[in-house]
Amino acid sequence: MDWAGQMARTGQGNRWNMAEKTINPVLKQVLELGPTLVFFVLYTRIKDDIFVIAGTPYSGFIVAAIALIPLLLAAIATLWYLTGKLSRLQIFTAFMVLFFGGLTAWFNDERFFKIKTTIVWGCLSAILTLGLLRGRSFLEWAIGDNIPMKSEGWMIFTRNLAVMFAAMAIANEVIWRTQTTELWVTLETFALPGALMVFMFVQLMFLQKYLIEPPEDDKA
Repeated sequence: MDWAGQMARTGQGNRWNMAEKTINPVLKQVLELGPTLVFFVLYTRIKDDIFVIAGTPYSGFIVAAIALIPLLLAAIATLWYLTGKLSRLQIFTAFMVLFFGGLTAWFNDERFFKIKTTIVWGCLSAILTLGLLRGRSFLEWAIGDNIPMKSEGWMIFTRNLAVMFAAMAIANEVIWRTQTTELWVTLETFALPGALMVFMFVQLMFLQKYLIEPPEDDKA
């Protein structure tokens, strides 16, 4: 579920900034991936339980989804405090989890939480595609500060990523509608983020020829 963390590790342009600080990379990984892993572990332990809260029975999945909200917000707030920066993708992640987690709890319906991923990937694909139709790379605008690359490369990268996001949205929709909740949680936690990481790595390798080398003075 930490799709924003995957994107943030690729580039950190256009942030909310305080005084920028360094952070231990291991701690950064823990804060970015920790909430999702805690959700997975918690769900596997309570998936068959029913919890009665204020007279309303909630499944283990919904309780785990609700628990993810403060965990994720606390992790993002800690990252902001420790690094002095917050990417727009992290802000978007926090909003989507809070919004759909709230709907899941209010209506006591796990479908809201599952469809969140479809909407996130679909929105990102639509935004990138809109930029392409206007002859712009919104991806470059979002993370271009840390990946110096020619405009042609950014357009190719944006096009491919828009297709990837659309494919992941479709995959999530098919999985949650046709498979068990347990399988969806596993794929959502490990398989989809893993596929995105591999895709990003392959893309950056493929686009090496478009990267802009820093001036010799900067290398010294």
